[in-house]
Amino acid sequence: MIVAVVPAAGIGKRFGSGANKPFLHLCGKPLIIWSLETLHSVNAVREIIPVLKEEDMEQGRKIFESYGFSKIKRISPGGKERQDSVYNGLKLVEDKDCMVIIHDGVRPLIGKDLVEKLIDELKDFDGAVLSVPVKDTIKEAEDEIVKKTLKRDSLWAIQTPQIFSFRTISGAYEKAIEEGFYATDDAALVEKYGGNIKIVMGSYRNIKITTPEDMAIAEFLLTKK
Repeated sequence: MIVAVVPAAGIGKRFGSGANKPFLHLCGKPLIIWSLETLHSVNAVREIIPVLKEEDMEQGRKIFESYGFSKIKRISPGGKERQDSVYNGLKLVEDKDCMVIIHDGVRPLIGKDLVEKLIDELKDFDGAVLSVPVKDTIKEAEDEIVKKTLKRDSLWAIQTPQIFSFRTISGAYEKAIEEGFYATDDAALVEKYGGNIKIVMGSYRNIKITTPEDMAIAEFLLTKK
């Protein structure tokens, strides 16, 4: 059994004041619906747990019902940071022997084929993540002064979804919460406690909506399938 946790409780600082990103319309549908539809279409995914700001939960419930998402049985309230939100979602997972997919609700262009590929690649690893090789030269800097240029052919831009066994990811989250350790993605928590993470080739289309410009790019990509 696979449960998908979909965090979408961010406040969208870089999107502009008053923006409620998960429900902004993208090509005629609320942004979060795109990723939920893809996850709902994957047979191996048996349950989806969206994570929303508390004030958005009722609106979300009505919207999800209108799209007939039978795999959504509960909605989790978000937390202060993304990591807190995912942890809240994990606490609602009932089957402790399941696998958990974690996917950002603001990555609308994820394809069903990539989700299924990720599931197949978990196998003997503690986690698997979609990633793409970086295209740009990356420099490490301090106080706006370049310290060194990193070797580009060993660098990957990490995406979601990411997949883990429930016991692996929940255990890593519990330790991190206890220690007050925060990371920018879920796999980093598993890495911190000795887990092996498999890199799975993702797609440059699988962008995260962070700014209004990203919405324009997503609209273009969706109309040019």
